[in-house]
Amino acid sequence: MWQSDIHGQYQDLLRLFEYGGYPPAANYLFLGDYVDRGRQSLETICLLLAYKIRHPDKIYLLRGNHEDAKINRIYGFYDECKRRFNVRLWKIFTDCFNCLPVAALIDEKIFCMHGGLSPELEHLGQIKEIQRPTEIPDSGLLCDLLWSDPDARVEGWSDSDRGVSCTFGPDKVSEFLDKNDLDLICRGHQVVEDGYEFFRQKKISDNIFSSKLWWGV
Repeated sequence: MWQSDIHGQYQDLLRLFEYGGYPPAANYLFLGDYVDRGRQSLETICLLLAYKIRHPDKIYLLRGNHEDAKINRIYGFYDECKRRFNVRLWKIFTDCFNCLPVAALIDEKIFCMHGGLSPELEHLGQIKEIQRPTEIPDSGLLCDLLWSDPDARVEGWSDSDRGVSCTFGPDKVSEFLDKNDLDLICRGHQVVEDGYEFFRQKKISDNIFSSKLWWGV
């Protein structure tokens, strides 16, 4: 089971485990954005990390764009750490986030990340070459994997309204899947009405938003 964008909604995370099963009874791939916005980012990330330590082959944690000191310094996680404990704890989590992987491959056919494709990404081997620990740069492959979005109105690549990274059209999705012998791209990063949706011919399972607060239920 893959999930994304918990955003500090600890009770939603518990409901997710109650529904799908607690590790090690079930396998989970989380696509990032564990912190910020919600009130219990610390409980959320601590539980996920504890499960990762206890059952490393049952739970996998990818990095989202909010697992970045530049972002969570602004959107709540820094303030929560400082208010409840101290800034040193936030720095420890920053070091942890800088070590998280940014993509996963399921059964050699499903390519998973938080954001999306990049004009710099030609083959999956490039991702293995990303050195960790690392901060998230303002542009380039790593930035795009955590920030880019699909856009059905776009052909090729286009600038993003977010002011960072890019958007990509259905043609780029098909091109990448065909070139790398993949069936599906699975991502998070955007809010959708039902918590998930498919983008153009079911080639992207888009926006696996797990927090009820952020998708309106």
